[in-house]
Amino acid sequence: MTVSTGATDAGSIDAGETVVHGYTADKDAYLKRLRRVEGQVRGIARMVEEDKYCIDILTQVAAVNKALHAVSMGLLEEHIAHCVVGAAQESQLSGDTDVVQEKVQEAAAAIGRLLR
Repeated sequence: MTVSTGATDAGSIDAGETVVHGYTADKDAYLKRLRRVEGQVRGIARMVEEDKYCIDILTQVAAVNKALHAVSMGLLEEHIAHCVVGAAQESQLSGDTDVVQEKVQEAAAAIGRLLR
């Protein structure tokens, strides 16, 4: 079994290889947070079904947005710390700077999506 730092293209991973993502160590915490968000969203739907006061619903929507933002920022930090740094290390060994540029562009695109 081979462990990849994620610095290579996911399409090039051979069968039987295990990809270790930057968030793997915190996976349980991310899943716990996302389950909490899922419950909050179900609660918001219930509030709408029960014709609750719109400001109360908006307050809950804001809480969900904040929780998802925290997950997003954590995953982005993990990507930079693990995938981008791993690509830089791989680049030093191979002399191929394209792998670093690819990971930096991925991070920039993700940041762009988060800012929209």
